Amino acid sequence: MYFFGKILGAFFGFLFGGPIGAFIGLYIGHRFDRAKAINQARQGGFSGYQRTVNPAQQVEFFKAAFSVMGHVSKAKGQVTEREIQLANIMMQRMNLDENQRRIAQEAFREGKSSSFPLREVLGRVREVSGRRHDLMQFFLELQISAAFADGSIHPNERDVLHIVAEVLGFSAAQLERRLKMQEAAYRFQQSGGYGGQYSGGGYQQQATTQDQLAAAYDILGVEASAEPKEIKRAYRKLMNEHHPDKLSAKGLPPEMLEVAKEKAQEIQNAYDVVKKERGFK
Repeated sequence: MYFFGKILGAFFGFLFGGPIGAFIGLYIGHRFDRAKAINQARQGGFSGYQRTVNPAQQVEFFKAAFSVMGHVSKAKGQVTEREIQLANIMMQRMNLDENQRRIAQEAFREGKSSSFPLREVLGRVREVSGRRHDLMQFFLELQISAAFADGSIHPNERDVLHIVAEVLGFSAAQLERRLKMQEAAYRFQQSGGYGGQYSGGGYQQQATTQDQLAAAYDILGVEASAEPKEIKRAYRKLMNEHHPDKLSAKGLPPEMLEVAKEKAQEIQNAYDVVKKERGFK
């Protein structure tokens, strides 16, 4: 909260102009305080929200993410070595240390239990995230990403994801849209959509293929016929929702920050492909 400008403005306004001057000075001071707050937020990566972070709630969010991940994996039937490997890949993406991996593995095993209280755990996720839309969206997208890590989603996994979405406050249509975006992200990655490939001598730029371009549009959630203004608006909205600093400031566990960064980079790469192909800035 910034108020120093208001105090000075009102004081000097009253000193030189009486009550009317005080009112004018208060208004000028308010504009000054507001500009200062916006500038600090831009420079500090949403640092003004850091007071809302609760470490205990972050740990609960972290455990819930892996337990629900285990439950989604179990939906196929018997959890195979493949599913366990995919969970380990997710842990590697988060750069978890030995103790964090142990906690994540225990939570994953709990989620595989036939008596796992899915709705109860998801209800706690809503509470510990402060019912913040962007944090709950990250949780949902994390489950989708883990389920889709092998390139497809089993019908039973889809059913569980619908429960996850419902309890977290997302409609079936919103879930299907995110499933489509995740499928597009997988296609984008498989088709070299990150802009190039590594070859003995270094990183080489590739030409954009039609598959990459189609996937990029789907990641942004726009049609190929969309006007540049609409594409830019969709991109900005997605980046605002997935900004790692913003998510971290609102309570995202630090272990998951790398995944958030990857998601933001994925959106950026898709936008760059579309922007280059369409020729706008």
